[in-house]
Amino acid sequence: MDNRIFWVKVHVGIYGNELADRLAKAAARNSDTEIAFNRIPPIMLYREIEEEVIVKCQNEWEDCTKAAITKEFFPNVTDRLKLRIDLNPNFTALGDRTRENQGLPS
Repeated sequence: MDNRIFWVKVHVGIYGNELADRLAKAAARNSDTEIAFNRIPPIMLYREIEEEVIVKCQNEWEDCTKAAITKEFFPNVTDRLKLRIDLNPNFTALGDRTRENQGLPS
């Protein structure tokens, strides 16, 4: 299964977007339309999409040539998502000091 998620601004003349909009409205108006998603719980669809997004993010994270120090703390996207990090002045100050230690502007 290959899912791709794109944000598309409404009514910008994209043929597929306008066609999907017309089909969705027609299906919603038709009381004889069979509900197709009732066989797969929506939570399963969300989980599949979430898993694919995480895999894509991990691949991009591994391919990224920047953020070497951050990667030492968070080498894995899945593990990072399990953490709850409250951003506060102390946390961001730590980031500024790390940048200074690397000789980068804060």
